Amino acid sequence: MKKFDKKNKGKRIESERETVERENIIEGRNPVIEAIKSGRTIEKLYVSKGDLEGSIKMIISLARERGIVVNEVERKRLDDMSTTKAHQGVIAVVGEYKYYDLEDILNLAREKGEDPFIIILDEIEDPHNLGSIIRSANIFGAHGVIIPKRRSALVTATVAKASAGAIEYTKIAKVTNLNQVIKELKESGIWVAALDMDGEICYNKDLRGPLAVVIGSEGRGVSRLVKENCDFVVKIPMFGEISSLNASVAAGVIMYEVRKQRGIKGE
Repeated sequence: MKKFDKKNKGKRIESERETVERENIIEGRNPVIEAIKSGRTIEKLYVSKGDLEGSIKMIISLARERGIVVNEVERKRLDDMSTTKAHQGVIAVVGEYKYYDLEDILNLAREKGEDPFIIILDEIEDPHNLGSIIRSANIFGAHGVIIPKRRSALVTATVAKASAGAIEYTKIAKVTNLNQVIKELKESGIWVAALDMDGEICYNKDLRGPLAVVIGSEGRGVSRLVKENCDFVVKIPMFGEISSLNASVAAGVIMYEVRKQRGIKGE
C-alpha cells in the first residue's frame, strides 16, 4: 500500500489552488482598472511592495472604495503568478469570465436602437489577436464578438491585457457551431459577410444595415464551409509588396469601414 504523505498532499493542494488562480487572473494596470470600474467580482488584488505611485495608487483607491482587500507582496510573487510576464506591478484574481449568448448581443443592439453589428471569429487562436480584436470591437461600436468553443483562444489574462480592459465592456459569446449561428443571424435579417482575399473591395460594398463580419484564422483565413454560408465576401485592398494583414489589424480596418459607412458619431 502506498504511504500517505501529508506534506506532499499539502503541496499538491497549494499547486492546484495556484493553477486555478492563474486561469482567472487579470494583469496590468489598465485591465485591472477597467475590471474594478465595471463592477466585476475581484476576489483578491495583489500589488507590488514599494510600487504604490501613479496608476497603482489609483487602483488601490478604487479597490478600497469597493471593499476589495489589497495585498502588498514582493514583486517576485507577482512574477511567479503572471502568465503575460507584463503584470506592471498588479494582478487581480477574478471570478470566472461570464460568456454571453447570441441573444444578449442582439438585445444590446435593440436597447441602443441600432442595427446589429457583430464580429464572428473563425478559429482565432492567438490570444493577443483575440484581445486586440475585442478592443477594436469596443472602440468601433460592435455589439458583440462570437467565438467557437473549440480551436479558438478563450478569454484569459493575456486576452484581457491585450484588450486593454475592453473584455469588461464587450459582450463575448462562445458557441458550439459557427455555421448554425450564421444561419440564425440570416434568419433574423442580418447580413453576414466574410473577410477574405477573393471578395469585393470593402469600400465598394454597402456595409450599412444589420451586419455580421467573419474574420478568419491567422493562417487559414475563413474556412470553406463558413465562407459558403455567408451572404457575400469582402476584401481589404493591398497596395504594397506584402499581400496579407495580421488578423487583428484586418479586423480593425473592416470595423472602421463599417463604422464610417454607418456614420461616425464619436468624438
